[in-house]
Amino acid sequence: MADVFGNGSASVSPIDDVLHQAEVTILGVGNVILRDEGFGVRVAEYLDRHYDWPDNVQIVDGGTLGIELTQYVTGTQKLLVIDSINGHAAPGTRFRLHNEAIMEHFQDKLSAHEVGIQDVLALLTVTGHKIPEVVVIGAQPYDLEAGVELSPGMAALLPDIAAQAIEEVGRWGIHPQPKAGVEDVDYTQVAESINR
Repeated sequence: MADVFGNGSASVSPIDDVLHQAEVTILGVGNVILRDEGFGVRVAEYLDRHYDWPDNVQIVDGGTLGIELTQYVTGTQKLLVIDSINGHAAPGTRFRLHNEAIMEHFQDKLSAHEVGIQDVLALLTVTGHKIPEVVVIGAQPYDLEAGVELSPGMAALLPDIAAQAIEEVGRWGIHPQPKAGVEDVDYTQVAESINR
């Protein structure tokens, strides 16, 4: 993934002297051992694998981290979060949440990473380091049973959500270049069955 160990920017205050500072952060979150729950992480992997990104962008696999995510997003000016989203809709329904709508959505969430995102955004706000632009995109999961492979329905959505992510960052003036000759990963199979 993109350099998450700092981009060489000069520090101007102790809070800005964080380990993973970048102007734009793409954060994939979710639990990859609960099938579609790991969708955000899989999309982040896809974006990292298929595109060359400018130096001011970091792609972070946030997994199920909670408040620890603060170190990855403190100082970022634009945050794109990709997640499987329980919007109480039909499986595969796509969602886009922007700024204030994000906190409203997370108010009734119970999963660890959703609580973590809510806590991180609230902490940054009360400490005077609110991220000016935050967008969350994702889709209603099909299957949350144990397993590391995405369901076929969610796997089919992955390129579309990745394209939506590219559109979102394009609005921020970020235009990654596609990598040549990259083979797609089959997210409906586990690595052991692919390698047999």
